[in-house]
Amino acid sequence: MSDQQPEQPQPGDGAATPDGWPAKKAGKRRPKRTGWRRLLPTWRMLLGGVLLVVLLIAGGLIAGYLLVDIPKPNDAAVAQSNVYLYSDGSQLARDGVVNRENVPLSKIPKTVQRAALAAEDRGFYSESAVNPGAMLRAAWNTVLGKGKQSGSTITQQYVKNYYLGQEQTLSRKAKEFFIAIKLDREESKDDILQGYLNTSYFGRNAYGVQAAAQAYFDKDVGDLTTAQGAYLATLLNAPSAYDLSAHPENKRRAMNRWNYVLDGMVKEKWLGAAERAAMTFPTPGKAKPAAGMSGQRGYLVEAVKTYLTSNKIIDEQTLASGGYRITTTIDKKRQNAFVTAVREQLMDKLSDSRKVDSYVRAGGASIDPATGKVVALYGGVDYTKQYVNNATRRDYQVGSTFKPFILTSAVQNGSTTQDGREITPKTSYDGTNRRPVQGPNGPVGFAPPNEDDVSYGRITATKAMDKSVNAVYAQMAEDVGTQKVKDTATALGLPKKTPNLNAFPSMALGVATASVLDMTQAYATLAGHGEHGTYTMVTKATKGSEEVDLPGRQKKRAVPRAAADTTTSVLRSVVDNGTGFAAQAAGRPAAGKTGTADDDKAAWFAGYTPDLATVVAVMGQDPDSAVQKPLYGAAGQPRMNGGGPPAQIWAAYTAAALEGEPATDFDLDVDSGAEVPSDEPSESSGSPSSSASTEPTASSGP
Repeated sequence: MSDQQPEQPQPGDGAATPDGWPAKKAGKRRPKRTGWRRLLPTWRMLLGGVLLVVLLIAGGLIAGYLLVDIPKPNDAAVAQSNVYLYSDGSQLARDGVVNRENVPLSKIPKTVQRAALAAEDRGFYSESAVNPGAMLRAAWNTVLGKGKQSGSTITQQYVKNYYLGQEQTLSRKAKEFFIAIKLDREESKDDILQGYLNTSYFGRNAYGVQAAAQAYFDKDVGDLTTAQGAYLATLLNAPSAYDLSAHPENKRRAMNRWNYVLDGMVKEKWLGAAERAAMTFPTPGKAKPAAGMSGQRGYLVEAVKTYLTSNKIIDEQTLASGGYRITTTIDKKRQNAFVTAVREQLMDKLSDSRKVDSYVRAGGASIDPATGKVVALYGGVDYTKQYVNNATRRDYQVGSTFKPFILTSAVQNGSTTQDGREITPKTSYDGTNRRPVQGPNGPVGFAPPNEDDVSYGRITATKAMDKSVNAVYAQMAEDVGTQKVKDTATALGLPKKTPNLNAFPSMALGVATASVLDMTQAYATLAGHGEHGTYTMVTKATKGSEEVDLPGRQKKRAVPRAAADTTTSVLRSVVDNGTGFAAQAAGRPAAGKTGTADDDKAAWFAGYTPDLATVVAVMGQDPDSAVQKPLYGAAGQPRMNGGGPPAQIWAAYTAAALEGEPATDFDLDVDSGAEVPSDEPSESSGSPSSSASTEPTASSGP
């Protein structure tokens, strides 16, 4: 026998271990992580982290549910008044008492209830009191800059209206979330819907659907038709935007929302398709402003409210809940001067014996170019008699007050005529009446008439501005590029969504329907040498001891100084030598432009001194039907021109507003060719290649 011991089986060979258990196969050891891999968490760490986050969220939800109780109704459920002050601190207005009348759900027609559900929360009866997905989506849209979005269900909105407040804070949102869940467990859906319909704000100082039915249709909620109920439901989204008495220009927007509500009712099988197809849009009745809003007070308060809500400073329902003390930029002396100027230069000249005089409306706005403050605003003869604010409405054509934006854009962009000549105030154009506008490839299909169908032949850009020659500035708009002109106009201050602000040569005729306040902002930018800063109407706002954060005024270069100042030099000629000569009565260096809308339905004067930019418009509107009307023969004049009452009002107001202040001249840095505007074409100006055709064409639009 050999002395050699038998080889012992090794673990992993498949043999038994000394204790009799099968040996495990030896596996490969996992290599140690080195380098940057050591910084990555393992899957165990990731799983543990996820579980920890889930536990924390669950614990937070449980704690929140247990700790947050349903509070007593807040003070906003019985709204207070807001106090509005002039810039000197004296009281301008107090916005009245709350208009609310609670009604049981049984008194509200099913169609009205369902219209509200179709507008705001179609799954109200079948779904949870909160919608986390919608809340996250709304928060994400807000982060992306799409404006503050609402992801709230009707239950959450009711909690916000009745138990909490309207402030946009995380703590309020968290409370709203938990209270809504508790409320949904403790109250019936019908009770919540009843509370929601009785606490929601519908505009016109109407809280609750009963007050809204009276305010908009002069009837009890039980008598509302389905179409009327759907209109009230649209107001829940944005009351001021869809109130057609205040903003007639928003009718299409309101109708779109109204159709959305009705289509939703059909989709939810709450309304038959045939019945829906037979419905027509219900026009709401005229608003009935409180007596305390008479004169200019109501217009000023409405404009300040719009400023605060449109700039996301205070949302509409929060503001309506009251308790704010708001100091405006309105200068009491200048405001009174505006009222006096309109009365003496226009209203005192109207007669009851002339029907056309009953159509006359006036609007005006005045801005300090240095600060952007709106120092005066004229909305109409009396807020309790003419509810629509003529200074902020956007439904009348601006006429030839748009032409300066075309010249500004030409200088800004170094534009040339069709035959390659640089466009300056001295550049000559063919001013023949109804001359077809020429593009690079021939006629573009637009042949604008000049006022009174007058032909001017060869004429400089300056003289064409003096006489407001449509043929010249329609061609110039085409030469510059109509999109470039539009970009310049919006950079100066016109809103990008201005109705009818389209990139066509017809823009030269002023078919856009910007508001008086919009135009004042744009002209204030010209007065400020091309520096633009959005206007402001509020210098301070407080609620109790808390002060509201107001946005700072960020000035930016809208157009080069040379472009703005060149336009100013030409607009000075309009006052000195052209259609705006009545503005000379202000007794100060002035620049400005007259404008007349199509069919004499509005006349404008937009002008400025180095210290003050002011725009005045006289508009024609039937007091009963609200239809726009021509003003031929108004105030005893053959026609209403911008150089008539609008320029006269401007001069009288400007003289009074700046009384006691030294007259200052314009400090202009003009572009080449603008130093000495000439009535004759410059020697270097040749005939444009596109000027041969002067035959009129039947086309009257782009």
